[in-house]
Amino acid sequence: MPRRPQLITYPDSLGGGLEALADLLDDQLDGVFRGVHILPPYPSSGDRGFAPLNYSEIEPRFGSWADVERIARGLDVLLDVMINHLSRHSPEFEAFARSGRASDSADLFVTLDKVWPAGDPPAADVARIFLRKPNAPFSTVAIQETGERERVWTTFGTADWSEQIDLDVRSAATRALIDGWLAGLASHGVRAVRLDAVGYVIKKAGTSCFMVEPDIWEFLDWIAEVAGSHGLVALPEVHDRFETHRRIAAHGHWTYDFALPGLVLHAFATADATALSAHLSASPERQFTTLDTHDGIPVRPDLDGILEPAEMVALAERIVSRGGNVNRILSAPDPTDVDVHQLNCTYYAALDCDDERYLAARAIQLFARGVPQIYYVGLLAGENDAAAVARTADGRAVNRHDYTGAEIETALSRPVVQRLLDLVRLRNTHPAFDGRLEEVEGRDGSLRLGWRNGAARCALDVDLASGSFAIS
Repeated sequence: MPRRPQLITYPDSLGGGLEALADLLDDQLDGVFRGVHILPPYPSSGDRGFAPLNYSEIEPRFGSWADVERIARGLDVLLDVMINHLSRHSPEFEAFARSGRASDSADLFVTLDKVWPAGDPPAADVARIFLRKPNAPFSTVAIQETGERERVWTTFGTADWSEQIDLDVRSAATRALIDGWLAGLASHGVRAVRLDAVGYVIKKAGTSCFMVEPDIWEFLDWIAEVAGSHGLVALPEVHDRFETHRRIAAHGHWTYDFALPGLVLHAFATADATALSAHLSASPERQFTTLDTHDGIPVRPDLDGILEPAEMVALAERIVSRGGNVNRILSAPDPTDVDVHQLNCTYYAALDCDDERYLAARAIQLFARGVPQIYYVGLLAGENDAAAVARTADGRAVNRHDYTGAEIETALSRPVVQRLLDLVRLRNTHPAFDGRLEEVEGRDGSLRLGWRNGAARCALDVDLASGSFAIS
C-alpha cells in the first residue's frame, strides 16, 4: 500500500453520490490524493451504512459498481467490511429468524451456547465484557416457525433491539461467506478493506471478549492471507491503547494511529510537544493516520497510558466549549473513572477555527509515518453542523455534513482549503516521503519532523504556542 494521502468520505457526502465524487476526484482534486476510503456504500438498514444487507450491491441512491470501478482506475479504493456483524435484515439473518437452527445460515451467528454450553452466561463473565451499548451484548430472537427463543450476540445492540447481529468468525460457514465478500470486492477493482470492529470478533468465556489473545492473531492472520489471495490489503480497525497497535504492527498487519488526533490537540493547548513527539518517535511504519473520521476524536481507551485523566478531561472540556459533544464509555471499570470515549467535533472547530493552527495540525499528520487519511469535512475545513445533531439526535452528525456541489465550490475557494490542498500535494509528490522519518524532536514549545530519501529532504517546524509552521 503506497504511503500517500487518501481521502475519507461517505458515498453521498461530496455532491450527493458516487458519480459526483468521481467527477470531483477527476477535476478539482485531480492529483491531490493517491487513494480514497469510501465509507459503506452498500444497502444497509442503519448506522449510516454500517449495518450491511450484503456486499454484492451498491445502494442505488449512491450510484453503481461502475462508479466505484471508475474511481478505482485512477486511485486505490478502500471499502469497509463490517467483519463483526451483518444487518438483522440481511438474507442470512432473516433465514435464521424464520427457521432457527434448521436454516442453512444458522452457524453464521453466535448463539450463547457456543460460548457457554448451558446457554446462560455467569454474571461474573458478563461483567468482564467490554460493552459498547447499554446492558449485556445479547439480543433475544423469536423464531417464526417454531416459537423458540434464541439468544444471539449483538455487540452494538441491546436485549430489545439491534440492527447489527454478530458473526461467528470461527465457523467454516462464516469464513466461506467472508471469502466470497472479498473476492467480490476485488472483482470491482477495490484495493483494500477496512475490518470494522475487528477487535470484537472473538467471544470467549471468562474474557473481555475484546482483542482476545491468542485467538485474535489467528483470525487476523487468516483474513490477511485470504485478502492477499484476492489482491487486497486488510486494515484492522481497533480502538485500544497504543500498545495494542504496536502489537498489531509487530504481527505484520496494518493498523491505525488513533492516539494522534488527541495528542495534536493536547500539544497545541499546552504548547508542549513532549507527549506528541514521544508518540511520533515510537509509531510504526505500517499504520494509517487520521485527525478526524466519521466517528469522534478518540480519547479512551486510545490515550490511556499516554495522557493523564485530568488532561483527557481538559481536552473534552475544550471540545464542548467549541460546540462539540462527548460519547461516553459504557463499561468504565470504576464509576469515578474518566468516561470519555470519543469527542464529536470537526477538527477545524476543535482548533477554534484558527486557520494557521489547523494547517499546522494537518502538516504534523502529513509528516507522520504511515498513510495519511484526510476526512472530507476536514479537507474542506468544515465547522460544526449543530442543525444535523438536532435533526438526527446523533452527536456524531456534528461532523457529518453533506456538501452540495455549490458548497464544495465555495469551500474550495477558501485560502485555508487551498493551502491544505498544497500540503497534501506536497506529501503526495515529494520524493523525501519515499524514504524515512529520521528526525523527531520536541522541545521548548516546538516540534520538528524531518524526512530523508537519499539527497531528498523535507522538514517541518511547528511553533505550538503561536500555531505557526514552516516547511523546508
